[in-house]
Amino acid sequence: MSDESRLLFDPPGPRARRRIRTATGVSLVVIVGLAALMIRQFAAHGQLSADQWSMYGQWPIIQFLLAGLGQTLLVTVVAAALALPFGGLLALVRLSRSGAARALARGYVELFRAVPLLLLLYVFLFALPRAGVTLPVFWQLVLAIALSNAPVIAEIFRAGVLALPRGQGEAAQSLGMTHWQALRWVVVPQAVRGLLPALVSQLVRLLKDSSLGYVVSYLELLHKTQVLGEYYHTVLSSYLVGAACYVLINASLSGLASRLERRRGWSRNSPTHQIG
Repeated sequence: MSDESRLLFDPPGPRARRRIRTATGVSLVVIVGLAALMIRQFAAHGQLSADQWSMYGQWPIIQFLLAGLGQTLLVTVVAAALALPFGGLLALVRLSRSGAARALARGYVELFRAVPLLLLLYVFLFALPRAGVTLPVFWQLVLAIALSNAPVIAEIFRAGVLALPRGQGEAAQSLGMTHWQALRWVVVPQAVRGLLPALVSQLVRLLKDSSLGYVVSYLELLHKTQVLGEYYHTVLSSYLVGAACYVLINASLSGLASRLERRRGWSRNSPTHQIG
């Protein structure tokens, strides 16, 4: 157990460790039993038969799913390209010296953090067309995701800036820089380097949010697996294949975030970083 963990709680004693092991063992038995029961029910209803899975070796089916995966990645990339700079701008406004600007930025952050993404999609799908504004399906999904994630990214940026020692900005201003110049050239670059793991992890949420494309009839990966399952009557296998694709991509992003976090920790503990 690390020193930081010891500060939060005392390590369990022998009796507590036995209770933890017993509870873990019972939980594993229950989970394995439920999994076995599910597999048995799926097999009884023919969901595990070979004809339910052989179709995924055919190129037209693979191409159909790859097209949906490409649409999912496209939505994720474009939404991230919009949400990241917008979130950074919101964070800078919240750190500004203008009380009115800070209040407006805080109001936006609090509002859009509270509004569910599904409700935003309904606004783009139903409310805006009634007002005479009709956007393509792709942009209905992308803009809703970007507007929903920008406040979260703004708070990540702001937390990273506030976590830096105040002496960084004060030293820059002592050299003649203005408040905004100190933020731009000194504070923000250091904060971004430290926030890269958290920002990469946020891409996982962006990717999962793209699965709501069915609401606006956008054929992303989940929607295509649904269409495939209903057309060929292979609902279970289609959803499992789609879930495997999401798991692989999210695991890759999580692994990238972990590597960045380890590299950040290594650079902090390196002799050159400590001397600097």
